[in-house]
Amino acid sequence: MNDSPAGLAAWILEKWRSWADSGGNLDERVSRDFLLTTVTLYWVTQTITSSMRDYFDNDNPRFRIPLGPQEFVEVPTGIAVFANNFVDEGTPPREWAERLYNVSRWTPMARGGHFAPVEEPELLARDIVGFFAGL
Repeated sequence: MNDSPAGLAAWILEKWRSWADSGGNLDERVSRDFLLTTVTLYWVTQTITSSMRDYFDNDNPRFRIPLGPQEFVEVPTGIAVFANNFVDEGTPPREWAERLYNVSRWTPMARGGHFAPVEEPELLARDIVGFFAGL
């Protein structure tokens, strides 16, 4: 994708259109200036490949660290579950998160998709403030 700005733009815009809570109309959720700035940043810095590295590593058995039943993250954890993420399987069960994390705040959000901090910044900011206020 680093060899064609049009290809890069098409790929990024398809992800935003598909993964955002936009109902297919991305212009209602995100400005074109923001999207063009995002595409430009990836193009100028040639960083689209490294931005995908985490997805590769998470799906690669060589980099997976198996967690045993005794493993548990004691640090208080807040989870905001946005209603329209692109995950086909539906909403993750809270019980699954609680097997590994000390879930002290679980907030179902009525709106928002994969890019929730851009789509619903006020909802997310209020939830983060609420999480830290409760500690």
